[in-house]
Amino acid sequence: MRWTLKPKPDTHKLNALKKALQVNDVVATLLLQRGIETYEEAKTFFRPSLSDLHDPFLMQDMDKAVARIEKAFAQNENILVFGDYDVDGTSSVALMSQYLKTRTANVATYIPDRYEEGYGVSYKGIDFAEDNDFTLIIALDCGVKAIDKVAYAKEKGVDFIICDHHRPGENLPEAIAVLDPKREDCKYPYKELCGCGVGFKLIQALASKQNKTVEDLTEYLDLVATAIGADIVPITGENRVLAYFGMQVINANPRPGIQAIINQVKKTELTITDVVFTVAPRINAAGRMKHGNYAVTLLTEMDFSLAEKYAAEIEAFNSDRRETDKRITEEALQQIEERKEQEGFTTVVYQEDWHKGVIGIVASRLIETYYRPTLVFTKSGDKLAASARSVSGFDVYNALEACAEHIEQFGGHKYAAGLTLKEENYEAFKQAFEDAVSQTINKNLLTPEIKIDQQIALHEVDAKLMRIMRQFGPFGPGNMTPIFMTEDLQDTGYGKCVGEDDKHLRITVTQPQADKIVCIGFGLGDKLNLITERKLFKAVYSVDENHWQGNVSLQLKLRDIKA
Repeated sequence: MRWTLKPKPDTHKLNALKKALQVNDVVATLLLQRGIETYEEAKTFFRPSLSDLHDPFLMQDMDKAVARIEKAFAQNENILVFGDYDVDGTSSVALMSQYLKTRTANVATYIPDRYEEGYGVSYKGIDFAEDNDFTLIIALDCGVKAIDKVAYAKEKGVDFIICDHHRPGENLPEAIAVLDPKREDCKYPYKELCGCGVGFKLIQALASKQNKTVEDLTEYLDLVATAIGADIVPITGENRVLAYFGMQVINANPRPGIQAIINQVKKTELTITDVVFTVAPRINAAGRMKHGNYAVTLLTEMDFSLAEKYAAEIEAFNSDRRETDKRITEEALQQIEERKEQEGFTTVVYQEDWHKGVIGIVASRLIETYYRPTLVFTKSGDKLAASARSVSGFDVYNALEACAEHIEQFGGHKYAAGLTLKEENYEAFKQAFEDAVSQTINKNLLTPEIKIDQQIALHEVDAKLMRIMRQFGPFGPGNMTPIFMTEDLQDTGYGKCVGEDDKHLRITVTQPQADKIVCIGFGLGDKLNLITERKLFKAVYSVDENHWQGNVSLQLKLRDIKA
């Protein structure tokens, strides 16, 4: 691990903020590192308000989208809500269809089959719309690159409204409206919404025409918060507000489908991290292992006993997913070892029978071992399909763009993308991808980095700091959990390895003038020798709480330790 200590903030700004907020150096530094320099900015950060959300009509084409949907209401047209099969897509479809059903009965949903139709808008979906007299498709979390498919729909008399957040290509589809804050001509003030967030802005705009405010739409925010967490978009600006209030809904009064999942994992107070690691994988498992329709059915079901039944089905899909991704990860690691391919700048593996639904997870697992931009391929019909994942700081989307001549189609983000290519182009693509990455990547990025907010003494970690830390949430990209470093720590002499295969490290640390604090280091069992015999060591950690038999105590969650 590379430890990188963030630079200290300007002393004048630090002292001014400390005085304005009556806080200590530690808290003022954390705020300045997040771009918060004034009392008013701190108030907005610590006390998010729904009134901080932007006017949805600032988004390019929003007026056109609303006018077309209101025309559909007036003329009793059939509306098809179309979305991708991942969490963002299925949450978006659940949100949009549920809202539209409060205005018209003529609404149905469509999630493409991951295996038959692949990602995004599909010809099969458009044919389904035509065959069933749908004259308007609202596409969510996809569509911004579907130029040919939108043209095909137009020929058949089917209109499109697109709600997307992916990067557009050079040209936009000829839809009635293309809502995407990443459009170059879009003046919307916040660019980082997820697909479900764009969908929420559309229902906010529609509701405003009935003199309803965003407060009347809070029941939908559990879906938006789930999508924000799952899609790993920055939790800044508008996303922070949506996630903050969405988490309140999840913890106080979630929809039956989300409550049924929560009951399975037996969690009480959820954070957005819990949503990312417990709720989202289960919703995702439907599209990975069976069909995304199962997720939409769960998320729109209002009868709790039925929701429990659907959640049990999805739990079974999730168990299958876990077993499958574990097996494929082992096979991929073996392939890399046998071919001695870990020396390059990339990891690219392929096996034709790997399950397409889990190759993205497998790519993430391989990065844990070989920290390289990674592609995992499988056979999909007569083509090869891959999921790409990247290391922190490197834009894998740009690297794929440099290899476009070998690719049939691709799309995605800086850190995650998907692509398809012809089998005969695999070796040429693999070499082109290695070349593109090796020529553009900063070699430091191939070693995992821990960014440390600041160095503090152990006595500065107390209950008051923990209370304030809680108010920094929800955490995620753009507002990560604060990471501290402390030097000259000592174990009390009882440090030990715990867990299966002694994988984890549990120690109790001390420092002069400080109370003892228990630390847990997941995956750090092999570093036990650094702390034995009361050796001095330094640690990087986040401040956490340990809940045990009704008692709550401070603990440090170790990220790494060094002599």
